[in-house]
Amino acid sequence: MTKPPARRIARIVKDWSVPRQIAGAPHRGKAAESEASRTLRPRLEQADKVGTSICPYCAVGCAQLVYAKDNRPIHIEGDPRSPINQGTLCPKGAATMSLLTSPARLDHCLHREPGGTTWRRVKLDWAMQRIAELTKQTRDEGFVSHLPDGTRLNQTLNLGSLGGATLDNEENYLMKKLFSGGLGMAFIENQARV
Repeated sequence: MTKPPARRIARIVKDWSVPRQIAGAPHRGKAAESEASRTLRPRLEQADKVGTSICPYCAVGCAQLVYAKDNRPIHIEGDPRSPINQGTLCPKGAATMSLLTSPARLDHCLHREPGGTTWRRVKLDWAMQRIAELTKQTRDEGFVSHLPDGTRLNQTLNLGSLGGATLDNEENYLMKKLFSGGLGMAFIENQARV
């Protein structure tokens, strides 16, 4: 049963700090408290671990603090120690928590046979092996080791790579070495412009 509006208003006014301050109570301390503020607790006090991460959304690479309880994230905020974002996050970065905890997020591998209409759950080891086999097969089908005049080429045009914006310089360096030197890819691009 809801309280009558007059009783609700009287309770709000009684708990509101402004009348107490108008009556002469100092604006700091007890006069500024309300019933709700007295029961508030720091939102992160239940965290038992704090780790660091990098926001996955763009090329800026904002540092984040990830608060966890029982190895499950409970909050993410900007890391004030970072010279890049100094503790701030854009709206996308501030929503990283929903990316991690969304019930729609997949936490397992799915595979659909070529021409198939249904997905089946597969183990990560199987998926990685399948990706490696198909990558090698595709590379080998279009690999050109030498030009007709004998010039060494070691190149395939069957594969390409488009890197993500959150890859750092070291990751891009390793990808370039693997993809061009190891696999012979000619088409390697990264959307990051930092």
